[in-house]
Amino acid sequence: MTTLPLRDKILGTIIEKSMLKQRVFDNTFAVFNLLKDTLFEMASEMEDALEGKVDRRVRLEYRDRGKHEAQLQIASDLLIFKMHTDIFQFDSNHIIWQNSYAQSDRANCYCGMIEIYDFLSDSFKEKRSADEGYLIGRIFINRERMFFVEGKRQTSMRAINFGKEEIDREQLIRILESAIHYAINFDLLTPPYEQSQRVTVDQFNNKFDSSTFVTGKRLNYEFNVDDI
Repeated sequence: MTTLPLRDKILGTIIEKSMLKQRVFDNTFAVFNLLKDTLFEMASEMEDALEGKVDRRVRLEYRDRGKHEAQLQIASDLLIFKMHTDIFQFDSNHIIWQNSYAQSDRANCYCGMIEIYDFLSDSFKEKRSADEGYLIGRIFINRERMFFVEGKRQTSMRAINFGKEEIDREQLIRILESAIHYAINFDLLTPPYEQSQRVTVDQFNNKFDSSTFVTGKRLNYEFNVDDI
């Protein structure tokens, strides 16, 4: 049976993209494991530095949540790190396309993604399933381990610098410290009075079980992305 020209293109694309995406996935997974190790070390170092200086109830603890998740509790904050298992490309309006490294080869912009979320630790402790967390950072890694970061206060590793250096432990420490610093200074605000002025008996009696009362650091306030 003769293979049609279009069939050849389809097969060629499958081979090329599958190899590219697998390489990106392997790089991202390796970086995520390095991130886990780095988090564990940072948690131990900071815990030692805080010994005898804070109340024992103030927890600083790392926990591995599985192959693609990890968490770091810092007092009332819980940072959750999640590696996405898919590989992404960027839309035509993304700032990445202004970067010369991205323009040189479109394949450079197939990236894996690690997300950083900020939650209240009590949301998990008290099983308040309706409470809200906030995406405060995203790390993108490509086939060459080049990277950039979108996120709160992540000012030195943005898309404009994509392609200049590979991600390593030192870079991860800088990213993680910026995320931690932002989270602990991102305070819980009192929700607007109008939000809580009316409540049913059922909501009040079952608030802990049903999580009817939602809590979040900026609940009903705008969470701006102006510094991302």
